[in-house]
Amino acid sequence: MADLKHPYFPVDAVIPGYLPNSRPVAELIVTFGAIVGAVIGLTLWQTTRTAKPVRPIDKFAAALFALCGFLHITFEGYYLVYRYQLPGMSTLFAQLWKEYTLSDSRYLTHDIFTVSVETITCLAWGPLSFLAVVGILRDWHSRHVVQVIVCTAHVYGVALYYLTNWNESRVHGVAYSRPETVYFWIYYVGFNLPWAIVPIVLLRDSWLQVARAFEALEERKRE
Repeated sequence: MADLKHPYFPVDAVIPGYLPNSRPVAELIVTFGAIVGAVIGLTLWQTTRTAKPVRPIDKFAAALFALCGFLHITFEGYYLVYRYQLPGMSTLFAQLWKEYTLSDSRYLTHDIFTVSVETITCLAWGPLSFLAVVGILRDWHSRHVVQVIVCTAHVYGVALYYLTNWNESRVHGVAYSRPETVYFWIYYVGFNLPWAIVPIVLLRDSWLQVARAFEALEERKRE
């Protein structure tokens, strides 16, 4: 049986075994949104049960890192495990991936850069994100080291993700995203840009916290 014609760009991309999604986009988004909401809600609830009050920005950071850990290990890990079978699968995560990759078909063509970055993200940044959550809940001062590493990794990763795609388009004339607004501006740009902007905010907070700690230490030495 011949493979069905796929809707991805470039149109000549080879995606064996492709089957269209069986669930409406709205259903996929609502279902996944409920899962994400549960992860964030549980984390925020945990921040109310700590021995010491948690600063609002740290509550936000804990929720963000919990979401990062969940996405990197489960959602992106799912992609890594099933990437060769994904085009023909109909599970929730498979259909979510097939919907998202309308904005970036590199995931379904097993692009070496994409697979390599996702592997590092799943195996390194996912566990470290959860470690940052634990550090916030237990008030570890050392968690700022983890926070800086994870935030820097996200900013760097998003920059590479955008730049490799942009250079492919500029130099080789290859487009991996469908041209419709929803796919390029909402999926590709909108879904990824927060992972570059928010970490910069948290990096600034860690910078200030570490600087103040050293200033306080120097003050004690002078006393």
